[in-house]
Amino acid sequence: MANRKSRKNLAPWILMIGGSLIILTVVIWQTTKVLTPVETSTAPVNSPSNSYIPYPDVERISLMDAKTAFDNGAALFIDVRDPEYYDVLHISGALNIPYSQLETRMKELAVNQHIITYCT
Repeated sequence: MANRKSRKNLAPWILMIGGSLIILTVVIWQTTKVLTPVETSTAPVNSPSNSYIPYPDVERISLMDAKTAFDNGAALFIDVRDPEYYDVLHISGALNIPYSQLETRMKELAVNQHIITYCT
């Protein structure tokens, strides 16, 4: 009789330890998944995967460089979205020249001015 009683008392402990191990394994797995760095690669501007980019020969700049140019007043920012989007929100001081009008209105801009266009 004493042998049966000890087996009954072990079952809940075995279930709790097994469940705890499963939970711990899942937590470790998810933590490792989150902390593993994601490798990013950037394709060159003129690569075939970027063939959808308009004006592929136009130099692209980083967000950090654009922010520096904005802070220093070293560039003219042009929002190439349609006016209804520009009116909702835009960079302070940016001009609105919709993309569809960009080529025809380029003559309005100074030739020696550093120009940064954006659409989002």
